Amino acid sequence: MSLHPISNQDEIREEFSNAMSAMYRREVPAYGTLIDLVKGVNAVKLAQDKDMNDALSATDGLERISEERHGAIRLGSAAELSMMRRIFAVMGMYPVGYYDLSVAGIPVHSTAFRPISKTSLAYNPFRVFTSLLRLDLIDNQELRNEAMQTIAQREIFTPMAISLVEKAERDGGLNKADASLFVSEVTETFKWHAQAKVSLELYNRLHDAHRLIADIVSFKGPHINHLTPRTLDIDTVQELMPERGITPKAVIEGPPQRQCAILLRQTSFKALEEKVQFTQTQDEASLGTHTARFGEIEQRGIALTPKGHTLYDELLSQTRAVITPAADGSNAAEYNQKLNQTFADFPDDWDELRRQELAYFSYSLTEIGENAVNVGDMRIDSLIKNGLVRFDPIIYEDFLPVSAAGIFQSNLGDSAAKAIVSNANQPMFEADLGIKVMDSFAHYADIQQASLANCLETLGKS
Repeated sequence: MSLHPISNQDEIREEFSNAMSAMYRREVPAYGTLIDLVKGVNAVKLAQDKDMNDALSATDGLERISEERHGAIRLGSAAELSMMRRIFAVMGMYPVGYYDLSVAGIPVHSTAFRPISKTSLAYNPFRVFTSLLRLDLIDNQELRNEAMQTIAQREIFTPMAISLVEKAERDGGLNKADASLFVSEVTETFKWHAQAKVSLELYNRLHDAHRLIADIVSFKGPHINHLTPRTLDIDTVQELMPERGITPKAVIEGPPQRQCAILLRQTSFKALEEKVQFTQTQDEASLGTHTARFGEIEQRGIALTPKGHTLYDELLSQTRAVITPAADGSNAAEYNQKLNQTFADFPDDWDELRRQELAYFSYSLTEIGENAVNVGDMRIDSLIKNGLVRFDPIIYEDFLPVSAAGIFQSNLGDSAAKAIVSNANQPMFEADLGIKVMDSFAHYADIQQASLANCLETLGKS
């Protein structure tokens, strides 16, 4: 027996998630206020909504709610992205999905590193939305070269973090002492650094090209720019935020409020303006400010099938063809009214969503089903009708590019939304990443099919 047993990946991820949360609470005090608000709202919602409580219990989703977070970082190079992938793998987090944000004028493309098994998600569902700068979308060749040179001259990972990743890959994991050291070393990468790596003059030129370019290129590392708790009632949180001294963005991103929540709804509070010391020469420095980090809240609904996602995209496009939410909130009421009108065409009933194959569900036996003998009609609709099988929403674990862009732009200002034509390049992203990203639709379909097969196999044996 080994004297130094390997740590469970889920345990390392949880330790890292807790370390990140504690760090961000110190750096952004309003985050702590937000966490307390969300926990209170969630407790009230669960007490009032027995069906939601039962559904979360049936899918192992209840225990994870209070500690659930997602973070977001922005990287500058393929080398940084590849090493970040290896770091997240030590924690059981893998790249799921490809997101092209150039469609909304954001010069990055992204993936989400997250756990993928039901057991790991239930243990700790920490996710990190990870974006890579699209230098190819910077028109100014001189500025592009300066950005490349600046990024190439930095090392965002500590030598010990790299060494521990290599050890984990070599040994199949880390022992508990090394795992704790690994978490401490990796957390350094995500810290805020008030000392920039560029002059104020270069920062301003990067900023003029796009604020996100300045944020990614100018600093020692990819400071975590938000940590997001999950609420079960985002509309109530949005309403209560001003009472806690937090001003929310005017419009909740994503689908409208519904009886049957779908995909992802997000809101946020304004980014901090933080003091920065820019380099000038070896002997002098210049003070300035930088605005990037903010607070965000999310409410997760059911994962949609390709058919359901297509309908969602069509309805959102129909809405935004008529009205686009302004960053200052001046047309928030009109936008929400139009969004609700348009989404009246999206079924708002769990069984209808299931029958039309618009969403993914997890199937499980009821108490009647567990005790059934000599089951006759094995068709799933009959099993549900006869009370032998229940179906519960499979929670959407991923992200929406338009919503992510909306959050960025509301914090960076309307002027940050440059007119960049959509230019998705998943092959280039995956080459930089070092592996292919997982297809989220196939993953959800596998989960649904496995749950259905398990019910049918058990009932068949009866």
